[in-house]
Formats: sequence, structure tokens, C-alpha cells
Amino acid sequence: MALKQISSNKCFGGLQKVFEHDSVELNCKMKFAVYLPPKAETEKCPALYWLSGLTCTEQNFISKSGYHQAASEHGLVVIAPDTSPRGCNIKGEDESWDFGTGAGFYVDATEDPWKTNYRMYSYVTEELPQLINANFPVDPQRMSVFGHSMGGHGALICALKNPGKYKSVSAFAPICNPVLCPWGKKAFSGYLGTDQSKWKAYDATSLVKSYRGSQLDILIDQGKDDQFLLDGQLLPDDFIAACTEKKIPVVFRLQEGYDHSYYFIATFITDHIRHHAKYLNA
Repeated sequence: MALKQISSNKCFGGLQKVFEHDSVELNCKMKFAVYLPPKAETEKCPALYWLSGLTCTEQNFISKSGYHQAASEHGLVVIAPDTSPRGCNIKGEDESWDFGTGAGFYVDATEDPWKTNYRMYSYVTEELPQLINANFPVDPQRMSVFGHSMGGHGALICALKNPGKYKSVSAFAPICNPVLCPWGKKAFSGYLGTDQSKWKAYDATSLVKSYRGSQLDILIDQGKDDQFLLDGQLLPDDFIAACTEKKIPVVFRLQEGYDHSYYFIATFITDHIRHHAKYLNA
């Protein structure tokens, strides 16, 4: 599958690149960012996938989070895809910021008119890793995932739905129980239909309750002054309660004074890179 390089910038001894390709799953052109640390010049490195939140593209994380130094030091290839298909000309895809363009919610849609293009779950778990493994110096056996908000939800469900596929998982302010929050109800009813029993397959809190896989060590950072936490969009307590019941270890850090922004992410990103490096470089 042909990759078209859009940009390449040297950063902390490595290269921050952006590519475009024709996606089979999404039936459109997609961009993704990939950081190649200096270590990737001489050997295969672990792959760490970042999933972004609502309204984001591949650019937000690479320009705002300040992750490069830690990724360079720990020798991690970091991949950041877009958050939805683009330019599919589906009626209604650009009408709201929390559904359609920039809001793929990392599900495989089953409803018309979304099901042809909105297959972000299969894209980030299958097509993109296959593309990365074939074109970049990564070790396919060493892969982890993390993300923010909608992407934190994405990271959690990717890990929980694929036991053993990811060595570790972490999230910043994830949407933990989308079947019960306004964002999730809107997205899931649009993409997955009105049968709420089908929604649970993409709900981290529901997935934890039935998780039978290998040991997962979960790290979550949440800003205490996050407006979306206060508005009941994130519902981390539901997820923590489910993890506790299933004896799945989760480190949940409520960070005093922090909000939902990339200032919050940039503050704790190095901790998350270290968390993943511990498992990826073991």
C-alpha cells in the first residue's frame, strides 16, 4: 500500500513524520503521524499508538503534548492517526463537533450511512498496525496504546477487546462509560443503532466486567477541574469500580487544578511514556 510522505521534521535526534495513504477500512485518504526515534535507525523498536480526542487530527498530539524527548530516550516509535474518516461527503458528517468528522469514537459503525466509512476500530487495531509493521522499523510483538478523552476510551477498549495484543494501556481523561454519558449515547445511537445491548461491545466499563484476558496494568490521569468530568461525560468512578471488582490493577490519579486540555497532557506525558516503556522494553 503506497504511503505518501507529507512532512518530516527532526526532533530530539529522531524524525517526526506525517504520511497519507488510501485506507481500505475507511474508504478514503487518511493521514497519520509517526515519530521515529534515533534508535530506529539501527534496530526495530516497540510501537506506541496514540488515539486523540474529539475534533482532533493527527496534528494535535504531535504539536502540543511534548512527548518527543521521552519517546526518543526510551526508543519508542509513536504513531498518531486521525480521529475519523475525512471528506466522505456523508450527509450530516459536518453538522456537529461531537459526531461525524473528527468524532469517529473508535467503533465500527453498523448503521447507514456511516457503516461504509466509519470503521475506526478496525482501522486502528488492524489496518494501521499492518501498515506500520510493513513500512517502519517496529517490532510487531511489542505494541501499546494510549489516548485522551474519546481517544482514552479508544485506548481502553482496544486493550480490553484484544487481550495480549497490547503490552500496556494508559489514558488521559478517558470517556470511561460511554453507554451512560451524553457524548456516548449520541455517537453510539448514530453509529451502532438504537439497540443499546450492542453498545456495550465498545464500552470500557462493560468490557472490564467480562474481561478474561492476560494481566493489564492500566494508568489513568484525570484533571480534577476538568469541565467534562463535572458534566458527567467521563464517569471514571464507574470504570474504577468495575476494575476493583474484577481485581484488574488500575492506577487512577486525580490531578488537582488540571483541566481537559493539552496543558494537562503535556504535564504528565512523560509519566505515561515511562509506563509504556517499562512493558515495551522489558
